[in-house]
Amino acid sequence: MTRLHDPAAHTFASDNYAGVHPEVLAALADANGGHVPSYGADPYTRRLGEVIVDLFGEGAAIDPVLTGTGANVAALQALTPRWGAVICAATAHIYTDEGGAPERLGGLKLLTVPTPDGKLTPELIDRQAHGWGDQQRPQPLAVSITQSTELGTVYSVDEIRAVSDHAHALGMQVHLDGARLANAAASTGASLRDLTRASGVDSVSFGGTKNGLLLGESVLTFTEEAREGITFLRKSDAQLASKMRFVSAQFLALLEDDLWSRSAEHANGMARRLRDGLAPLEGVTITQPVDANAVFVVLPRGIVEEIREVHHFYDWDRPTGEVRLMCSFDTTEQHVDALVADVVEALGRL
Repeated sequence: MTRLHDPAAHTFASDNYAGVHPEVLAALADANGGHVPSYGADPYTRRLGEVIVDLFGEGAAIDPVLTGTGANVAALQALTPRWGAVICAATAHIYTDEGGAPERLGGLKLLTVPTPDGKLTPELIDRQAHGWGDQQRPQPLAVSITQSTELGTVYSVDEIRAVSDHAHALGMQVHLDGARLANAAASTGASLRDLTRASGVDSVSFGGTKNGLLLGESVLTFTEEAREGITFLRKSDAQLASKMRFVSAQFLALLEDDLWSRSAEHANGMARRLRDGLAPLEGVTITQPVDANAVFVVLPRGIVEEIREVHHFYDWDRPTGEVRLMCSFDTTEQHVDALVADVVEALGRL
């Protein structure tokens, strides 16, 4: 096959743009060859289950799936009956960026709440947590939080515990969309368990693709009720991989030697370096705390397209000029410094 891209190319568009971490590629090669049972009845998936128990405690389980959207849909379906609704932030990925899949595919009503920083609180949850028993209102039966959020902010352990305690007291279960959970853990210094099960979360969509996997996400469950649902929902949601050993082997590479933490800490560090380079520049405004691996910034309109042509990034809020710059496991200091230098040069020509 002829290579069709420049392997040295780097952008700040998304951590999904990054390639596969070399340690993950090596794990895939190790898992290859020979015949092993399919659909999860393989030694790699069994070993992954043991690793999850070590990390999260007895009763924790992992079910590998194919996509983040599939993980979110299946996890929420398992927590919520057909008449149930899910409370989430208005900026939540499940609401803004999944083509309506939770509602169209999952049959779930999403009840959104505006937030200043992408994070829900007990008080914000209460704006939608009402109407139980009203046959004309979807029943609020679950809360979904995103960690780290779509605005790059991170919940502390105490904040998650407050959300979980409040939701449970109201009879609701808690789901955590953890596409960038690794970045949040690296940012807070808390363990994966502290940010999830120990804080009262019932299930997690645990991401891998944004942290160096080729493909594959997973659903973590901490209750038998949630686990039983996933057993059947993966197939009906088209998320049951036949050659599951290759998804599981990647997660083993991520989890067994703390690759998840090393990669996330690096990406977060590059985001902080980028923030520190851009923040002092006249006419440049950092709009959100840089808690993880995202930098939200307003650049002067006269330089945005010039910088985008070289470094590529996405608009976040066109009316305000806010853009999002994402760092990944393979972002280097040279990549960051080159972007900052190009902004400085462009500003000098205004």
